[in-house]
Amino acid sequence: MPTFAAPDGTQLSYRVHGDGDPVVCIPGGPTDSRYLGDLGGLSGHRKLIVLDLRGTGGSAVPQDPSSYRCDRLVDDVEALREHLGLARTDLLGHSAGANIATQYVARYPANVGKLVLVGPGTRAVGVEISGETRRELAQLRKNEPWFPVAFAALEAITAGTGSDWEAIAPFFCGRWDAAAQQHYAAARPSNQDAVAGFAAEGAFSPGATRAALSACEAPVLLLGGEFDLNSPPLPVAEFAALFPDATLVVQPGAGHYPWLDDADRFVATTAAFLG
Repeated sequence: MPTFAAPDGTQLSYRVHGDGDPVVCIPGGPTDSRYLGDLGGLSGHRKLIVLDLRGTGGSAVPQDPSSYRCDRLVDDVEALREHLGLARTDLLGHSAGANIATQYVARYPANVGKLVLVGPGTRAVGVEISGETRRELAQLRKNEPWFPVAFAALEAITAGTGSDWEAIAPFFCGRWDAAAQQHYAAARPSNQDAVAGFAAEGAFSPGATRAALSACEAPVLLLGGEFDLNSPPLPVAEFAALFPDATLVVQPGAGHYPWLDDADRFVATTAAFLG
C-alpha cells in the first residue's frame, strides 16, 4: 500500500482502485477502510483513493492520541491531496468520515471540486437525531424475522437502559443476509482509542462549520439509505439544506452501506453526479 507523511510525521496509507480522475474517499468508524471496497464498482468510473485514517488499517498509530480528534484529521486529508499533487479533488465521505469531509470543505473550500456524503454522520453540523426518529424508521422493518429482538434492544438503547449494539445491527443493512453480516463485522472498529478520540471535546464547531458551508460553491450529493438507522433520511435532508448546491438522494431499500444493498443503483447515482 502506498504511504505518505501526515503533518505530524505519522505515516498514513491509502488504497487505490480503478483509473481515471481521482476521488479521495474517507471511511467511517474510524475503522480499516477495507469495508468500502471499491464502493460497489464505482472504481469502474473513477480512480478511488481510499484513505486509512491514522491508527487504522495500514496507517500508523500516532504518538499523540489527541490527534485522533475529527477536526485534526482534516489536515491528514489535506496532506494526502498535496501528496497526490492535486490542485483540487473530488471528495467522498461515508458515515463518520462525512464529518471529516464536511470540516475539510469548510476549512479548504478552494481545494474541493465535488463532494459526496454517503450515509453521513451529522455531528459536525449539529444536526440532532432523536431516539423517536430512529424508532419510527425502525418500524419500517417490523415484518423482518429479526425485528422483535432488534427493536427491543433499540428501545433499551434510546431509553438509556441498554447497550446491546450488536443486536440492532440488522437495522443498518438493507437486508440481513450472510453477506451483510460478514460486511458489518468487517466494518467494526478495532482501535478503541481512535473511536474515543474522534469525538473528543473540541472535535466539532457546528456554528462555524454551518457558516462556512453556507458559502460552499462545490456541488454536493448527499446519498442516504431508506432504512439507514445511523443516518435517517430526515436528518440527512436537514443536512442537505445547509449547502447552496446540494442534491439529496434516498436510495430505496438501502441501509447504511448502499453500495452493498444495490451496487448498480448506487454507482449509477454517484457516477452520474461525479461526471
